[in-house]
Amino acid sequence: MSQDKFPMTPSGRDKLRAELKQLKEVERMQNVRDIEEALAHGDLRENAEYHAAKERQAEIDARMRYLDYVLAKADVIDPAHLSGDKVTFGATVTLQDLDNDTEVVYCLVGEHESDVKLGKISIKAPIARAMLGKEVGDEVIVRLPKGDREYEVVNVEYKAID
Repeated sequence: MSQDKFPMTPSGRDKLRAELKQLKEVERMQNVRDIEEALAHGDLRENAEYHAAKERQAEIDARMRYLDYVLAKADVIDPAHLSGDKVTFGATVTLQDLDNDTEVVYCLVGEHESDVKLGKISIKAPIARAMLGKEVGDEVIVRLPKGDREYEVVNVEYKAID
């Protein structure tokens, strides 16, 4: 991981902080109890509960280290304080699909908070990269394995993202 900063919205940072808190205060404590309980069963060589608990401990510790790293490198950008006509990080963009005349709305967020079902796409996603710097009326061509998709930027706005 050589990236200098991880752009994210305040809500994205808050979700990562909440996950880290859950890991430290709940899951890690439960895991310690699971290990202690498994140790009470005796012979560790054939103790599946012990080995599973130790494996889970490693997963929890790795995730906590990763979240600490990401949060330390977070570049928190609040879209509610941004404005402009060009698509940048934090923009909520309405696109019109030129093939089928339907509209889609995407919020450009950090890679750790993307959720396509909620319309939040990573700033690193191909469609987001294709939109960067575009304005209302501009055409966006997204190169996909199945072929190119063409969109037109219908609206660009900056607002708080949940």
